[in-house]
Amino acid sequence: MGGNGKVFTLAEVSAHNSPKDCWLVVEGRVYDVTKFLEDHPGGDEVLLSATGKDATDDFEDVGHSSTARAMMDEFYVGDIDTATIPTTVKYTPPRQPHYNQDKTPEFIIKVLQFLVPLIILAVAVGVRFYTKSPSA
Repeated sequence: MGGNGKVFTLAEVSAHNSPKDCWLVVEGRVYDVTKFLEDHPGGDEVLLSATGKDATDDFEDVGHSSTARAMMDEFYVGDIDTATIPTTVKYTPPRQPHYNQDKTPEFIIKVLQFLVPLIILAVAVGVRFYTKSPSA
């Protein structure tokens, strides 16, 4: 099913998202993997979940063999119009106030958990020292 150099939009490719008609975009190329769904080692749901987007990262993350890459030529149908693929936006977390752990109630509790036993020990040693009878 060799490609004829046709250029598809992401919307066109996204319409092919069923087990009877499944197209993927990998590295700017469009593949009709419908016939390969049953034979895919990872199962058909992996391929179906990659429809409607640029699946290059998903493809690369798995680490396909050179044999798998060579098989892709058989399913090539054309290229993707890269202008129709939305750019990925880097996630930036919302700004939050600085957390100062020294001013929290948990910090005070931790300090008291350390100091209270020391104070009790010091009082016990003091009482023992001052109430001890002098040995002659």
